[in-house]
Amino acid sequence: MPRSTAKRRFVTLSSLGALALTASLVTAHAQPLTVVELFTSQGCSSCPPANANLIKVKDQPGVLALSFNVTYWDYLGWKDTFGRQEFTQRQVSYEPPLGHDGPFTPQVVVNGHADVVGAAPGEIEHLISASGRTSGPSLSLDGGKISIGAGSAPGGRADVWLVRYQRGVVEVPVARGENTGRTLPHANVVHSLQKLGSWTGGATSLSLPAASGGFSTAVLVQSPGGGPILAAATN
Repeated sequence: MPRSTAKRRFVTLSSLGALALTASLVTAHAQPLTVVELFTSQGCSSCPPANANLIKVKDQPGVLALSFNVTYWDYLGWKDTFGRQEFTQRQVSYEPPLGHDGPFTPQVVVNGHADVVGAAPGEIEHLISASGRTSGPSLSLDGGKISIGAGSAPGGRADVWLVRYQRGVVEVPVARGENTGRTLPHANVVHSLQKLGSWTGGATSLSLPAASGGFSTAVLVQSPGGGPILAAATN
């Protein structure tokens, strides 16, 4: 084979290999996720170890880790800088299906159907391994659109939630309350939670509002009333 022909063939094969690698990476990115939600508070002295444990898993492949800061410890003297009532309500909705009388911090909920305190070493990792990944409809975010594939919606309907969060770790100095004088790290802090609509089992698409403030986006398809998360995607 002439050298020039061999060179062209090598370039062609290399290009095909690069395309195959790119395709595999895109496919991997679209794989189902394990959703790990930490309900935490800057006013809770028991929460920092759970915050630190979430940081350890936030970059684990296939994991979507989110910090939801709740408000019910604000009365202790420090108003949580990320706390929102809708995050508290989200946690409250989980408690009856999980067998709890009421909310507590810290609490880690995985895929909407299993929970641990999350403060002990290895607790979150163990629950991730035990829970696996979501197994509902296909879900993708692209070009200002949310695309949900056909599948089974338990009970006939699921909620579609839009989550805006700050990717990475942010540290917050606390001046009052149980954590006075401490600087607390938080991973992937959620700043807003909005219900966009419903999914009833058929293939459908919804408009994806543009993000602002540099926040990342996640979308959750979830059974109502604090039920299991069926699908999740992030950008």
